[in-house]
Amino acid sequence: MRRAAATPKLDDGPHRVRLHRIGIDTYQEPVVFMRADSAVCRSEGFEAQSRVKLTLAARSLVATLYTVDDPLLADAQAGLSEAAWMALGAREGDEVEISHPEPIESFAFVRGKVYGQPFTDTAIEAVIRDIAAGRYSGLELAAFVTACGGGSLARDETVALTRAMLDAGQRLEWTQSPVLDKHCVGGLPGNRTTPIVVAIVAACGLTIPKTSSRAITSPAGTADTMEMLAPVELDVAAMRRVVEREGGCVVWGGAMSLSPADDILIRVERPLDFDSPGQLVASILSKKLAAGSTQLLVEMPVGPTAKVRSADNAHIIAALLEDVGRTLDLSVRVLQSDGLQPVGHGVGPALEAFDVLAVLDNAPQAPADLRERSLRLAGELLEMGGRAAAGQGLALARETLASGAAQRKFMAICAAQGGLREPPVAAYRQVFVAPRAGIISAIDNRRLSRIAKLAGAPRAPAAGLQLHHHLGDRVARGEPLFTLHAESPGELVYAGSYANLHPDVIRLEEPAA
Repeated sequence: MRRAAATPKLDDGPHRVRLHRIGIDTYQEPVVFMRADSAVCRSEGFEAQSRVKLTLAARSLVATLYTVDDPLLADAQAGLSEAAWMALGAREGDEVEISHPEPIESFAFVRGKVYGQPFTDTAIEAVIRDIAAGRYSGLELAAFVTACGGGSLARDETVALTRAMLDAGQRLEWTQSPVLDKHCVGGLPGNRTTPIVVAIVAACGLTIPKTSSRAITSPAGTADTMEMLAPVELDVAAMRRVVEREGGCVVWGGAMSLSPADDILIRVERPLDFDSPGQLVASILSKKLAAGSTQLLVEMPVGPTAKVRSADNAHIIAALLEDVGRTLDLSVRVLQSDGLQPVGHGVGPALEAFDVLAVLDNAPQAPADLRERSLRLAGELLEMGGRAAAGQGLALARETLASGAAQRKFMAICAAQGGLREPPVAAYRQVFVAPRAGIISAIDNRRLSRIAKLAGAPRAPAAGLQLHHHLGDRVARGEPLFTLHAESPGELVYAGSYANLHPDVIRLEEPAA
């Protein structure tokens, strides 16, 4: 029998409800669940998608409300998503104060941008400040991302956005100089050059404190791959100790509150897949400036299924990166690279980690393309940092890798970050073979990444795929093209079914007569 609705609260005092960990993953978005007929919802007019403020001791949080039927929660109970639970530092049964949040006045600037009004410095500072404080809902974040999409951000707006995102978080400072950094624009599976580059550059005596991201829509981020080899969730103090001891690190930037507004915006930008040079530049440069970098090398893979799909787009983004960087006292060099195909053999955290180790170990089976790409990037950084003369960086990088110095430095960095780990190996595998003889003429980076994700990567770290051939290779009928790796039989079947539906993910041309 259904209980009668509770009597609404009539006084003006704060409402208090007991917290319950409801165990729902809302992917970083704080969400609170309450009964639609509860006294709080009825008296305050709360309904689905209302924004509510939760206050627990010294912590407060603005979350999106979703309503449920009474069997799920009691009248004076609020269920929290995992993101909300962690943000509040809650314990089961804690009493929290719930109220209406203050109006978001900065959203008027977003509306103005939608209707053609440029952002002023003051406007964009207010917007980013509210975003970093968690005051914007998912819908409001999507509106901001849309307003900034395409080419709608002018150069001065991009500078203001970068500066505002930088000011919204903490900023690291280093006694050493120069402080080097590298970044890849992305879109290329297996392009895991960072651990190799950091090892080479640090082995040559330069400082390179690398903060990296986890995957959002890709099968692996640099932090996911590095985590297969060493701990990456270091706080600022621990990171500083590693860098002071070894000259470099590869850690997860999300643990350090560097440009926190960027982390929030990425959550919305990636699913929308909007191409915005201004947002891309602000995202990259705010993170690098926050990390204390003075010299930045940006790798920009260009190809039809990479993130940057044409040379014209690459030129626009490169020019903006260098211009905005110069304005904010960051020296930026952009290196365009081949984005036609994946790099290395592995796609997925553990498989990419094995590739990294093979290159550092100078193993015969090490992927040559990953090695050469890493050497080129390291050589550029060695020249930017003054360790090598112009045109001599590549030779020094090659010597440092071949001598074993880079491998020893990498082992030392792993030890300083908490100890070297052995990457896991997947229990289930399926080999996909060439249906006919031919020459590999094209590889679809996006669909190949999709296959690796369906196999479980990056959530299942051993999952992904291993590529056996690259563009231009001649293969015989029945020869392996790639091998799927999964941690469960269901995911192997799921990914395999998708691969069978898209046999042109690796395109074969008939060999010339």
